[in-house]
Order: sequence, then structure tokens, then C-alpha cells
Amino acid sequence: MRGSPLFLCLFSMSCWANLMPTAGDKIFHFGACRVSMSMTEIRAGFTAIKDNIQSRDPIRSLSILSHPHSLHKVKSSDRCCITYQLFTFYVDKVFKHCRTEDSFVNRKISSIANSFLSTRRKLRQCREQNNCVCGEESTEKFKQILANYEGLNVTSAAMKALGELDILLDWMEKSH
Repeated sequence: MRGSPLFLCLFSMSCWANLMPTAGDKIFHFGACRVSMSMTEIRAGFTAIKDNIQSRDPIRSLSILSHPHSLHKVKSSDRCCITYQLFTFYVDKVFKHCRTEDSFVNRKISSIANSFLSTRRKLRQCREQNNCVCGEESTEKFKQILANYEGLNVTSAAMKALGELDILLDWMEKSH
């Protein structure tokens, strides 16, 4: 049992460090939730693969995330809810189906997915603490995003949604 206090101390420090913003992280305000995330890291990863991913999109006439159901008009009080829904959407649906023959692209996708998973975890905790609920408008916007996604084959939809990641990132930074 001599190692137990040391393990507990290291584990506590690890948990504490995980909650603190690191260099390069930004604090985002989504309604009642404040969440830190490394937007620079996510943007850099996405920029490195954006052309590759977008070139795989066979249907340019449809957008999953943008107009007419734009995120830019989401009420401030609904931002926590819809942001959590979008991060869950990307983690559970999009990233799982974005595999290419290019290992560099796959590594970047995996890195972005890990960042989203970490942020989703923080958002979930905040939502539970603040009892964030979705308003009707944000619920409808998210339903439309899902309908756009589910109207395509899984791989095409995932690549399209990944190719539109900059729409989500821009929205997050503008609502910051």
C-alpha cells in the first residue's frame, strides 16, 4: 500500500491539470457553460487536411451545417445545448466514418476527434451542472442538420460534415 498515496496524488494532479486551460487554449462561452479548448490545434489539423477532405465531397449543392439553417442565429441561451449536440454528432457519427487511404489524413482526423471528445466531456459536465436545455429553435436547427446528414450515404455524409468543420469552428469563434 506504499504506492497508494503517490498514485492518488498523481491521479489528482492529472485530473486538476486536465481541467485547467493550457497554453494556446481559448475559453469559450456557450450560454452558461465556459469551456477551454485548443482552437489553434484543431484549426491547424483541419487546415492540413481540408483540401483533401473537400475534394472527396461529390455533392457540392448541399450543405449539412450552413444556410438556410445557419448556426449564426442560435440564441445565446441555446449555445451550450446545440454545441454539445454538434460535438456529439461529430464524435458519434462523423469521425467514425472518416477513414482514408492516407495515414497522415487519418492521424489528423484522429487528433481532431480526440479534441472534440475532450471538449464534449467538458460540455456534458457543464450542461449537467447548469441544467442546460435546448430551446425549440436550436432543436429544429439540429434536426435539420441530422436530416441533411442522414439524407446521404454514411461515408459521403461524414466526409461532407468533416469538410464543413470550418463552418462550426467559425461559429464557435464568433459566438466566443
